[in-house]
Amino acid sequence: MIQIAELPTPAADVPRDGHGKPLVIPITGGKPKAYTRTTTFIDTIEDKSTLATWGKNMVLRGVALDPSLLDGVADLDPKDSDDRKHLIAITEKALDVAGANDKREKGTHLHGLSELVDQGIPLPEGLPAADRLDMAGYAIATADMTFTHIEQFVVIPTFEVGGTPDRICNYSGPGPAGIPHIEGSFIFDLKTGSVEYGGLKMASQLAVYSRAFFYDFNMFPAPPRFASVEDMEKKKDSKEWKQWKATEVPAEEAVKAYTPIPPVNQNWGIILHLPSGESNPTLYWVDLEAGWEAAELSVDIRRMRSLSSRALQPFSSLVA
Repeated sequence: MIQIAELPTPAADVPRDGHGKPLVIPITGGKPKAYTRTTTFIDTIEDKSTLATWGKNMVLRGVALDPSLLDGVADLDPKDSDDRKHLIAITEKALDVAGANDKREKGTHLHGLSELVDQGIPLPEGLPAADRLDMAGYAIATADMTFTHIEQFVVIPTFEVGGTPDRICNYSGPGPAGIPHIEGSFIFDLKTGSVEYGGLKMASQLAVYSRAFFYDFNMFPAPPRFASVEDMEKKKDSKEWKQWKATEVPAEEAVKAYTPIPPVNQNWGIILHLPSGESNPTLYWVDLEAGWEAAELSVDIRRMRSLSSRALQPFSSLVA
């Protein structure tokens, strides 16, 4: 039986801005600041060409399955902000119709079930046999691991990045190639989608988590952002929310929300690949040294992208 040494505060409750970015009091103090999500931060190193082509194909499939999605599209101007929002909504609907989000939703479902397994909580009654087999495979694959933290929010102050590693686990046993035995604490991640591409991105994600701090956002509780459903639909922030966002927190108070994560291996992490319905997961060692190099490169890439507006200047005539 897998034992949980510590259960975390649910990371789902982290206050976020309108773009889904976590709002964090910097370790040096100050007002709540929108930090970049870890997955967004490391996304700069990803080759998205295959994903972009797949997305276009799925949109095309979606409108073929539901031609009514095209009604009025020809009258929308992509340069108009309101029309552009409408086009985005239609695109998302086409993706849903084509089943592009099915695997993501199934992955979220399996993540939730795996948390029950780790905590020794019985699986829900009436769960499909395929899900039970998947969880049986998960339990067998992780039998040699003790999970100490589950879904606990962390931040990397130097990068102004926040995210949620799936697990921190203790493990002792055979290591990566050339390492007969390895033991200690490791960042662990559950992947339900394809791992055929994006290995460096996964390594970077885990490497960033391995150098993070736990951040207790409950020390600076955020009030509800919206006072009513109507305000939410209008995106009208409540007075209390505005006051919270404008509140300056002294450095000596802010630092109390930060706790170093347990000493984890910063050379190697662990990924368990669990494709839905296959009940035969695969464990991988993840090279965090390469991942950290990629994370540091992401800083430079993001900085260079911010210079885009300065890259071109109007051609000026030299004639007086």
